Amino acid sequence: MSRVCSIRGSRVSSGRRIHRSGLAKKKGGIGRHVTKTVKRTFAPNLKVKRIWVPELNRHVRVKLSARALKTVDKNGAFATLREAGLI
Repeated sequence: MSRVCSIRGSRVSSGRRIHRSGLAKKKGGIGRHVTKTVKRTFAPNLKVKRIWVPELNRHVRVKLSARALKTVDKNGAFATLREAGLI
């Protein structure tokens, strides 16, 4: 199952994290030094939810991000799901 939001299209993105070595000066070392960057991934905050759609008089099960859930609350379930092409 892919990690993609069905409403916003948010997906796993990649980035880098700074790798540091050495002991901090306040701990008695000579200081921290940046030695390289390390690849990492940023995953969206996905949830699988059953959303009640009163216009259809049924539940719709969707995988969405936490931000998309706020969008559903703001704009309504039917309008948001119709715009995303899910119903």
